[in-house]
Amino acid sequence: MDDAQRLIDRGHTARRDGNPALALELYEAAAEVLRNVNAPLRLAHTIRHVADIQRGLNLLEPAQSHYAEALAIYRNEPTTGKLDLANTLRGYALLSQSIGDSSAARAMWTEASSHYKAAEVQAGVEEAERRLATMSLG
Repeated sequence: MDDAQRLIDRGHTARRDGNPALALELYEAAAEVLRNVNAPLRLAHTIRHVADIQRGLNLLEPAQSHYAEALAIYRNEPTTGKLDLANTLRGYALLSQSIGDSSAARAMWTEASSHYKAAEVQAGVEEAERRLATMSLG
């Protein structure tokens, strides 16, 4: 698992330094390592980062698939944190909005808001509520 962490750390650095293509490559490699060990929460977290980067690169179909996979893993793990769920739903909601699936986005923002509330992350609650209000106006 140390190999996965090294790849994640390098991916984080590449992302921070403005190199999303390299970050994507490194996070994808880390996900492959994690698929071969029993670390579902680390895998879900890494896959969510893959999806976030893909969304940023406008690679919407693979991002959608990765968000769905991360969400499924998180929902299947009893120790999943509310913040992990909220952050995954946030990214998935943003993607859903960008492809015009407002019904799915609305449901995800609503659920994300409740998880952000449970995790006591006011900025997340405020963003979700703001986006829901904007969607209602549209």
